[in-house]
Order: sequence, then C-alpha cells, then structure tokens
Amino acid sequence: MMIDVILGLQWGDEGKGKIVDFFAKDYDVVARFQGGPNAGHTLYRNGEKLVLRQIPSGIFNQGKINLIGNGVVLDPVSLEQECQQLTKFEGDLKKNLYVSERTNLIIPTHRALDKASEQAKGKGKIGSTLKGISPAYMDKTGRNALRVGDILNPDFKNMYEALKEKHYVILNTYGFDEDISQDEQEFFKSIEFLKTLNIVNGEYFINKLLKEGKKVLAEGAQGSMLDVDFGTFPFVTSSNTISAGVCNGLGVAPQYIKEVIGITKAYCTRVGSGPFPSELENEDGQRLRDIGREYGAVTGRPRRCGWIDLVALNFACMINGVTQLVMTKADVLDHFEKLEVCTAYSLDGKSITEIPLRLDLADYKPEFKAFDGWHADITQTKSYAELPEKMKIYIDFINEYLGVGVRYISNGPERDQLIKI
Repeated sequence: MMIDVILGLQWGDEGKGKIVDFFAKDYDVVARFQGGPNAGHTLYRNGEKLVLRQIPSGIFNQGKINLIGNGVVLDPVSLEQECQQLTKFEGDLKKNLYVSERTNLIIPTHRALDKASEQAKGKGKIGSTLKGISPAYMDKTGRNALRVGDILNPDFKNMYEALKEKHYVILNTYGFDEDISQDEQEFFKSIEFLKTLNIVNGEYFINKLLKEGKKVLAEGAQGSMLDVDFGTFPFVTSSNTISAGVCNGLGVAPQYIKEVIGITKAYCTRVGSGPFPSELENEDGQRLRDIGREYGAVTGRPRRCGWIDLVALNFACMINGVTQLVMTKADVLDHFEKLEVCTAYSLDGKSITEIPLRLDLADYKPEFKAFDGWHADITQTKSYAELPEKMKIYIDFINEYLGVGVRYISNGPERDQLIKI
C-alpha cells in the first residue's frame, strides 16, 4: 500500500517519459496527477520517437493500469489522436487506460481564450503553448468547468453551450472573431470516443487499488520550477507540479507517499519566457541545444539552454521531499572540455543561495564553479564503475551540494540506456 512519485525538478523537459516507462515495470498502476496536453513525455520504441501528452507513460508495460487523474485537464481531441498513434504499438489501449470522471475538460473556446489572452499581453506574454490549459484551470477554480463525467449526462450539449456563452463574453472584449466551428466538430467527435474509454470514480478507484496492496507510481508533468505556487511566478503553469499535487490530483492521502524520485537534466533548459539565471546565450548554449536536440516535444519550439542550476535544484528537492535523483541526458556533456555549475546567484555584490520571491524583477547573475569535462563517449557504458573519473567528480559535487544522491544516470534516449549507481 504505497505511492511513489516521479516528477521533474527543473522547468520541464527533464526526460520523465523514459524514466516512468523504465520504472513502471515495478508497479501495478501508473497515474498522471496534473497538467494537460501542453506537456509531452517522449519515449523511444526501437528507435522510433513517441510523444505522450496525456496518457501515462506506463502504457507500454503489459497488464499495468494507467489512470488519468482528476488533477489533469483533458483535451478529448488530443487524447483520441494520441490513442490512434499508439494502437500500432499497444493494440487495444482501452483495457488498461482509465479516466477519472472528475477530470476537467478542455473545450474549443478554452484554446481561443488562451490565444486571445496571450496576444493581448504583447511583450509581457508568458510563453503559453496555447493549448487552453490556463483557461481550463481557471474554469476549475471558478467553478464553471465541465468534467469527464458530465459527458454521460443527457444534458451535456446544453452544459457545453452555457459555458461557451460565458467564454464568448470574455472573447468579445478581446475582439476575437475566429470561426471555431471545425474545432467544435472535432471536439464532439472525440467526446464520443472518450465515452468508449473506462471512465471511473477516480479517487475510489485508486484507493481501492491501494487497499488491495497495489503499488502506484504517480507521474507528474512539466517541472517543479513551473509550479503555480512555488515556481518562477508569474512565468509558471496553472497547476501544482510538485509532490503535494499528488494528493489533490488523484484523491489520495499523504501518508501513502513513500519515495519521491526527482528528475534533473545534467544541465538546464527552459521553453518560453521567464527568468533563467544560468542560461547560456552563446556558443555553448547552442551546442547544448543541438547535441541535446532541445526542441519542444509538443510545440517544436527551441529550448533555452544553460548550465545546471543547483540553487533552483536544491529548492526543488526541498519542497518536493526528494529521496533520490535521476540525472538525464548526461551523455550530452560528453562533448564539452569544460563544464560549469551554478552554485549561487549574485545581486548587488551579495551571494544568494535561496530562490527569491520574484527572480524576474532584479538582475540576478549566476555564480559558477568550473569543472573539467570528461570528453568521452558514455553512451555504451553499462555500469557506474565504467564512467570517467571526471564525470564522477561532477556528480559527487552535485550530491554533496543537494544532500540527495543521484541514483540513476541516463546516457541515451533508449530505455536500456540507464546506469544505476
């Protein structure tokens, strides 16, 4: 009777999909507890790239239950497309995929609101993926939302029209006049598909499994530094991406949570706007982007790149209660003669090792510690003992700074490219 949590510790894109896919074999249930189709978890099957946006990353493990929890905002169109993409690999997804009836729906006018709002911000835009995530969560907190269970109500179409009308009151203030009729056709077609899936009372469903002794792996989306409460506000997402979000995102009590597995890249990336103290706007940053193929799994946008930020990472470990770390994309650093690590921020000549309230309102400069690169190919390495000594020095420093140990190192995109320490 336990829940382990896997989540990202940076600004998303840490490689959670592969790691969840790897760990899922040891669990009976994999459950997504927040986020929406703006978060893409990338997996590889026989060299072919697959992106999961809303389906839990344990879907490829035979016999595992995969639950989309109530903390997620669900786009039925995106979900149907995702299922169609996966059928050639997994066959009948329906027998292992479950959706909580309390999961909030993204409807076409949510995407319209997202687009209109972002355009209105001009230079102050936050870098939204325009998937309707923020407006959907706003409807949730505003008590206007439609939920998955509502689609089984004979009056659902009228419920939809009522919410759409509320949205158009807002859209009219933006001068929005785009035709969304095609989007609506696709939406209602996908609603019929959604009805064919296993719609369950999610909190009773998962608590029953826990009482039966099932092991649950809770999967987060995005990253801790995008958390609506503790991230780099206001350049954050609209949900709680940290371990505390598991409880209200699945309907489980905190005493069930055991291990918190935090995922960090060996360097840092960020998509969209927002503060990024260790960002490299130079040749090294471009090399990280090119070698690491740092482009958004869902949006295709180039990611901003920089050296690993231990101030932010230490903060993320603290608020999540991280018990072990997984370091991904360590092989990207194979190509660098010199590496740097951000150990503090500097403001007006003072060193700071705590995340301030607003990183974006002052010119925080990174303080770096330099390391020699190992300049060796680690992609075929199978054990920690085989790793270059200079890489071990780099990892040991990170372990000591954070007070949490790196337990796995990913040295390539495939599932078996993972070294246990």
